[in-house]
Formats: sequence, structure tokens, C-alpha cells
Amino acid sequence: MLNLSPLFFTTVDDESCMHDELDLTSDERTWIASARTAVRDCLRTGIPRALRASGYTEDVPQPRFFTQGSWAYKTLNSPAQQPQQADVDDGCYLPMSFVSQTKRPSTAAAVFFAAAEEALKPLVEEKRWKLVTDKPTCIRIVIATFAHIDIPLYAIPDEEFVMLKASMERYGYDSLSEAVNMAERDTWTALPADKVLLAHRECNWMSSDPRPVKEWFLDQVAAKGEQFRRVVRYLKAFRDWRWPSGGPASILLMSAAAPLFEKRDRRDDLALLDVVALLPARLHAGVNNPVDESESLTKRLGKTGVEEAAKAFEEFERVLRGAIGAGSRSQACIWMQGEFGSRFPNEPDRVKVVSVAATIAAAPATAGPSELVGRTKAG
Repeated sequence: MLNLSPLFFTTVDDESCMHDELDLTSDERTWIASARTAVRDCLRTGIPRALRASGYTEDVPQPRFFTQGSWAYKTLNSPAQQPQQADVDDGCYLPMSFVSQTKRPSTAAAVFFAAAEEALKPLVEEKRWKLVTDKPTCIRIVIATFAHIDIPLYAIPDEEFVMLKASMERYGYDSLSEAVNMAERDTWTALPADKVLLAHRECNWMSSDPRPVKEWFLDQVAAKGEQFRRVVRYLKAFRDWRWPSGGPASILLMSAAAPLFEKRDRRDDLALLDVVALLPARLHAGVNNPVDESESLTKRLGKTGVEEAAKAFEEFERVLRGAIGAGSRSQACIWMQGEFGSRFPNEPDRVKVVSVAATIAAAPATAGPSELVGRTKAG
């Protein structure tokens, strides 16, 4: 049998692996971080200006921001092919009183969207970015061929916004990036879960709090170890290669994989195989949001989409199992590149030949993570 794990993940500096190939380059991450800062600065001054121009004469506060999604989970992969883009979610928060005079007004969401879009136009024009305003739950800014920033808009009660502002200022807001991260961590966690409202272009306001899913995923990583996070990234990498657009959502893959994962000592290939082998049945049985059992994630994908995804993972399992059991290391690499593209290294000399006994020995023996250094709450 073969051990393909060195080509999935390695800590040896001068050896390539797919895990490293999934990362954005340092220049790309710097570009995204710089663009996110520019967007925040623009909204911080532009939203109050736009609201005053719309007739809000009181002292309009500057919005606050929290990073969410795969950038915060540390599961963000670089695009596998066109037209895919790295997706960075940066939530923008305002107190309710500055977008309307009542608690849940039907017009407040439209006012919030209009103010944010008006504020962003000069920056978008200056940078030659693209402003996308047809997404129901966010504003999208395409900042490069490889990335976009999604800005969901949230409203929270005034008293919570005051507490949020005071907590961030205690750290010296915007003085140091680490201070901002610390402030985000504490204030985001402290917001009341039942009072976070998401602006929606069609439904006005929705109760929608991004924090529980992030907390759930970080708890899963804390309990299962970093190998689980890597397996999620491999599943996303397979999806991105199999589907140039569409396919099962990241939250569906994360939620479906969590109960199927078992730690395999230094064998990411076997840990991935464990999940992939059981994934089709799990998709057919239905997968719900891990923090809201009333929301079906497979229903969101649709019956046809579920069947297509289940069939794709069945085929993937046959190929992966065949590669691990192959007699030719070169053939195994070729098969894996067929499932992941060129980001999987074609380096058969680094594939190890192992015994069945060694493979069995890689089965989970103890509970709990062995690689996790420490949990961080900030994105």
C-alpha cells in the first residue's frame, strides 16, 4: 500500500505539498488585507457622510467591523480555476437608531445599503475595482481577478453598539493591528446572539448571527486537531476542481465532515478517505446547520445538487482508495492530480510504500488533538 500523506501535508520547508499550494501567496494576502483596510476606512467615514446627506442630522457614529467566514476560520483556499475567487467576508455594523426611528423598520435595510454603496463608489472608481450590488445579503467588491470582499450589513441595538465602541477604544482602536484583533475578539463575542440583524435587499431584516458557526467550527478544531481543518480544506479543494462554479457550499462540507472525521496519525490521506467514504450517505440523509437544526443545508443545495455531489464523492472515494492501494507511485500521483489539479504535487519519489499493518496502526488511538498550539478567536 502507499502513503500519500507527504504530498498532502508536510512540515519540511523545502518540500512541496498540496496544503501549501492551497494557500494564497504572501503578496495576495497582503493585497487582500490592504484592500480590506481601505474598504473599512472608506465606510468608516463615508457611511456617516451619506446618512447625513440623507437627512440624518444627529451625531452619526462610525461603523464597526468584524471579519467572518473562511478567512476567520483559516480554511480559505486560493482559487483552483476561473472564474473562482477567494472570498473574504467583512461584516459592517451600525446601531439601529441611525438607520431608522423604529426597532425593525422595513426601510432601514435599503437606507443602510444605499449609504454603504454611496460611500464605496469613490474608492471603487479610484482603485478600478468592481462594485456588485445584486447580492441579496451583502455588497461585493471585486478587488482582483483572484479575490473579492463581501460586506454584509448588520444592525444591533444602540446600547450594544455603545458597549462595542467603548470596548474597542480601550485597546487603542486602530493603533496596532493586534490591538484591533483583540478588540474584535472580545466585543464580537460579547454581542447578544438574539439581537444581531442582517440587512437583506428583499426581506428587509433577518435574524442572522455569524458568530455561532465560527464558534462551532473552532470548537471542532480544538477537539479534533488541526488535521480536521486540513481535511476540510482538501474537500473544498476537490470541490473547486470538480465544479468551476457552484457545488456544495463550504458550510455544508464542514458540517457533513465533522461527525465523520477520525484522526489518523500522520496520515492525512487516510483521514480524508474516512470522510469521503461516508460523505455520500450523509448527504443523502440530509445535513442541517450545526448551530440551527431547523435549517437544512442539503435542501439549500437542492435534490439535483445533492445527487450530483454524492455521485462526485463516490467517484472520488474510488480514486483515492485506488491510489492508496496502487502498486505504482507514479500512477497514484496522476490519479490524485485528476481529482485536485496540478496543486497536488507530481512527486512519486516522496510517496512511501507501507505495509497493511502500518496503515492499521495509523488508526485513531487517543482522543483529543496533538497538533493544536492554541485557539484564537480573532480572524
